[in-house]
Amino acid sequence: MARLNIKICGLTTLADALAAVEAGADLLGFNFYPPSPRYLTPAACAAITADIRPRAPGVRLVGVFVNEPPERVAALLAEAGLDLAQLHGEEAPAALAALAGRAFKAFRGLGADHAGYAAAGPGAPAFLLDAYSPTLYGGTGQTADWTAARPLAQQYPLLLAGGLTPANVAEAIAQVRPWGVDVASGVEAAPGRKDAAKVAAFIRAARSVEAPGGSEGTAAPRPARPPAP
Repeated sequence: MARLNIKICGLTTLADALAAVEAGADLLGFNFYPPSPRYLTPAACAAITADIRPRAPGVRLVGVFVNEPPERVAALLAEAGLDLAQLHGEEAPAALAALAGRAFKAFRGLGADHAGYAAAGPGAPAFLLDAYSPTLYGGTGQTADWTAARPLAQQYPLLLAGGLTPANVAEAIAQVRPWGVDVASGVEAAPGRKDAAKVAAFIRAARSVEAPGGSEGTAAPRPARPPAP
């Protein structure tokens, strides 16, 4: 049985990031899209990652970008101390190629040429599938099409997002069998502020199912729990 990868996204504070790591998250996401209510400056993110990195070296740190040039994405990854870039706009495959295995594409809904983007780097999914929205770049709280997602998850290491909560994540995993799951609004007390109890409940529910088969890609080892700050 493949180990499921769990990403807690839209983090804006060190306390929330530490709570996610303590609960067993594999990936932490930080949003660099200024219009988002979960936006974090690179300097603020760097302060968080500098604290997280020695406490939980096995956790992968991800920046969320929307239509930024690859050279700027690479510079921000370095500045903020991040491992991977999640490209959540209308980026072309060339943007991923320019980032040399350090990026993966997020799709808002099905119908795109997913195969053209499926070049996962170490510890990364081939791509993320979110719910469709014509105007919003993620964080909508709307549920993705799980039935349509499952064939993709059988072909690629798929990170499933879109409307996941502690109440429905186990069913989503059972139906789709993804490489991993991603949550932001579903574990929040308010936009950009996580509810630690919801984060822990989400991860417990996800771990109760895991992802039997259907998920290629290599899962990271379970991160070490950080000492209390």
